[in-house]
Amino acid sequence: MFVCVEGCLGLASERLVSAGGVIYRVADGGFEVALVRVRRVWCLPKGLVEEGEPFERAALREVREETGLDGRLVGRIGETNYSFVRDRRYFKTVHFFLFEFVGGSLDAHDREVDEVRWFPIGEAERVLAYAGERTVLLGAEKMLRG
Repeated sequence: MFVCVEGCLGLASERLVSAGGVIYRVADGGFEVALVRVRRVWCLPKGLVEEGEPFERAALREVREETGLDGRLVGRIGETNYSFVRDRRYFKTVHFFLFEFVGGSLDAHDREVDEVRWFPIGEAERVLAYAGERTVLLGAEKMLRG
């Protein structure tokens, strides 16, 4: 979903709304999470919310498309907000949810993603490229250990 907003510093700008998730499984007495590699960076699966689509449903759809994995909704983790410039300035909010792995295959990810891999949660925190997503992962870990 995107909404046009007033220009900033002479640039046109848009507001984007996305949803994504942390999908986890229990392995070797700890937690592993699936991360996606897109253009040489490891990140959480996420994507734009479609018109009228609930955030939870969009998050599950994006997790499924980008990782090939199916999950059961555990709860809402929180959101990140950031901006970036390409042809215009974008202001983006991403709503994140925690999902328990219930099936699927890492090999079934879509073409937007270069690679999907399970990481022990501590290692995932170190390899994630974006600080906001590291904060989301810490929130997921707190929920899991809760």
